[in-house]
Amino acid sequence: MTKATIAIVYHSGYGHTARQAHAVEQGATQLPDVATLLLTAQEAPEHWHRLALAEAIIFGAPTYVGGPSAVFKAFQEASSNAVMSKGLGWKNKIAAGFTNSGSRSGDKLATLMQMALFAAQHGMHWVNLALPPGNCSSVGRETDLNRFGFFLGAAAQSNTDEGPEVAPPEADLATARYLGRRVAETTLQFVRGRNPG
Repeated sequence: MTKATIAIVYHSGYGHTARQAHAVEQGATQLPDVATLLLTAQEAPEHWHRLALAEAIIFGAPTYVGGPSAVFKAFQEASSNAVMSKGLGWKNKIAAGFTNSGSRSGDKLATLMQMALFAAQHGMHWVNLALPPGNCSSVGRETDLNRFGFFLGAAAQSNTDEGPEVAPPEADLATARYLGRRVAETTLQFVRGRNPG
């Protein structure tokens, strides 16, 4: 059977987004034919060749001041020369994204949109969350998957007075695991091709 490598490149300022990244990785490795490569945005420039060999890259960053963190932006900007100019292209790879912030909205959609545009600049195929909004009715709960109702990627919220040992909450980590598994399934389908119906 064909196998796939899914890279996860993320920045975490205080450890909360790192927990989300590890949850994404856990979801991806639920499928037996998937290997993962977990890199921080600071480590990634030393591994352009390994990223070029991956079938998918999932991007993650905290949302600061209405967009991805400066450290993650530096990784994005470095990819322009390293990936586009040196023949290590990411064209036709699978891509997805996740983000975390202190407030419930926190302009996380702006971060996910920026990541999707970044992936498009590299010619990648963006995978959405494919979950209905949770916690959006009188019977909804804070423990629902996709409790913030994002479609473009996985969103998490971490209270600013709580450390990464307790935040983000389990619902957001479960949503991240769901995204990891969805990307893994999509990547394997893309690599192997659809079975004729």
